[in-house]
Amino acid sequence: MSQFVLQDWRAPVSARSLALGFLSTAHSPMRVADLVRRADVMAIDGAAMRVALGRLCREGVVQQVERGRYAIGPAGAALDRRARGWSEAPRRVRAWDGRWTIILAEHLGRSDRRQLRRRERALLLHGFAPTTAAAWVRPDNLGQPLPDLVADMHAIGLDAAAVALGNTAALPAEDAAWRALWPAEPLEASYRQWIAEMAVSLARLPTLSRDAAARETLLLGQSVIRAINRDPLLPAALVDVSLRDELVAAMRRYDAAGKACWATID
Repeated sequence: MSQFVLQDWRAPVSARSLALGFLSTAHSPMRVADLVRRADVMAIDGAAMRVALGRLCREGVVQQVERGRYAIGPAGAALDRRARGWSEAPRRVRAWDGRWTIILAEHLGRSDRRQLRRRERALLLHGFAPTTAAAWVRPDNLGQPLPDLVADMHAIGLDAAAVALGNTAALPAEDAAWRALWPAEPLEASYRQWIAEMAVSLARLPTLSRDAAARETLLLGQSVIRAINRDPLLPAALVDVSLRDELVAAMRRYDAAGKACWATID
């Protein structure tokens, strides 16, 4: 599955992504001047940052809380909570008894392409995979009660008319097919590669300039966090859970190093 492939974290970040990343981690509304300064560190023109903020405000994803100060807006709140929850990922799972959570959405149609993208994003972000039987499934190992899980998915795009079934047993043939939806090897390889990338970067940071170190920690850190947030949080029967926990712990250390680098940017 494509989300398990190691992405090129050195690829340039967009003004939109940068704005959302900093507003998501800020403890209070940010001044546009501070966002523009951070854009400069990332080789993004200040005008592009202002244009991105304007568009995000029109979408409701960001809001201008007072003149020249911005924060995450109502339309971005649910995805923002999801993005900020990466460090708690290991705590969101429980022991798996072999049962499944199933979402039925085929009856909702596919003609509304925008809503289809929103629906599939909500399902993928919560670890569901599509089956040949037109259902989306995942192991029933999340700690959230099913109504809370579905409410979270509704908030980021799952249709209200989708049908959710939890604690569901599968016949042997379906069970085997569903387990194969998440090949362990590429997923575990991505854990190892991200851990290695962070270790190499931490060793390199002292040799970089202030701006270069800040830029690298943001590019790599955002990429790792994106990978964690897209992780399906599979049970130990399907993946090496200790590797996933190691990845999150390594990202916590890298996040602290990154924040230290950005604290030097004025």
